[in-house]
Amino acid sequence: MFSLFKPLMSAMVAGALASSVSVAGESAQGRPTIVLVHGAFAESSSWNAVIAQLNAKRYTTIAVANPLRGVKSDADYVARVVHSIEGAVVLVGHSYGGFIISSVATESPNVKALVYVAAFAPENGETAAQLSRQFPGSTLAAALAAPVALADGGKDLYIRQDKLPAQFAADIPLQDAKLLAATQRPITEAALNEGAGPPAWKATPSWFIYGDQDRNIPAAAMEFMAKRAQARSSVVIHGASHVVMVSHPREVADLIEAAAQ
Repeated sequence: MFSLFKPLMSAMVAGALASSVSVAGESAQGRPTIVLVHGAFAESSSWNAVIAQLNAKRYTTIAVANPLRGVKSDADYVARVVHSIEGAVVLVGHSYGGFIISSVATESPNVKALVYVAAFAPENGETAAQLSRQFPGSTLAAALAAPVALADGGKDLYIRQDKLPAQFAADIPLQDAKLLAATQRPITEAALNEGAGPPAWKATPSWFIYGDQDRNIPAAAMEFMAKRAQARSSVVIHGASHVVMVSHPREVADLIEAAAQ
């Protein structure tokens, strides 16, 4: 198993080099470019171990910095990245990032596959807050810190640092989970309550992977969404937390490769 930050520098360099190549439209050996979209309370480096796996197989990868400000505005930003890529794209989303890839793919004909990694696959009008409550098991609300007031009257949400390891990343080393807690990026309360647009998974093939010990999005909710989307494959990792891409990067990379092929 890859540790979250070992080797951090080599994974960051590899990801940066891959990004510069893929934007130029030169994905290795004609393969699709893999675009990875992180979710709430995470950031792009959460994909480092998956990127290392994919780069070793000569896939070009880009881990996009998801703004986490709102479904439509975030999707518009990611879409600009996707539209800059020549050739086919596989879009991969974690958690709230599932909202973003679903929206982007409806407007991007070069997106050939969607991979949901412990991610929401919403129907038109559904919200992240609604879907996380639809089935019992999420303990996220109780783990949130006091909201941070924004100048526009909105609120930024964080997970309490002392709560994040158990809530978000219970199956990785504690020191790595503490780093995730310290570097987490907030999401606006409005983003979690903004309805999704028409879902791309109705027309674009999808793949799902998630853990059965996810405390952010209940496994039952992800099973429901995978079945609704008629996923080509749905992989459940026993004992995995919400950050399944950190704790099980090989399995996540293998599923992405299956989608890419």
